Amino acid sequence: MTRPLPTIHQITDEESGPFQRQHLDLEFSNGERRRFERLVSRGHGAVVVVPMLDDETVLLVREYAAGVHRYELGLVKGRIDAGETPEQAADRELKEEAGYGARRVDVLRAMTLAPTYMSHLSYLVVARDLYPERLVGDEPEELEVVPWKLAELDQLMLREDFSEGRSLAALFIARQWLERRE
Repeated sequence: MTRPLPTIHQITDEESGPFQRQHLDLEFSNGERRRFERLVSRGHGAVVVVPMLDDETVLLVREYAAGVHRYELGLVKGRIDAGETPEQAADRELKEEAGYGARRVDVLRAMTLAPTYMSHLSYLVVARDLYPERLVGDEPEELEVVPWKLAELDQLMLREDFSEGRSLAALFIARQWLERRE
């Protein structure tokens, strides 16, 4: 079933850090009116990087996650700076967070965080043919790099300290993509 998009009667903006909060006065095709809120990203998106040390091993990083106040295991990720492509941002973030560069970088797709109220896009990137190279990043401490076998994703997905949805989805998508390429 295809429905027409709701009519936006009014948008009210509020400042809210790296996002702009908007209040939308909407009217749906059935005549119902509702007020929705959304966060509009002010940046250029982000990257979630699946760095493959070899054909079977992904590099994860452990870093402090303020939202849940604990150290969390996940993928390399970060903002795309002005003028950067997702490929360039992925290579830079990989150097800053894990101490590796990549000779082969493939963007698989864009992913949303919470599309019902947030416009932010994260690009899923697979990085291969890695080589050691470190850039200074914005992290307050050096991140622990943890090699993990893709064949053991079933164990990783159940770990309490691996809870970020983007990282979980990215690993399953990347594993499938890598298997098809072989």
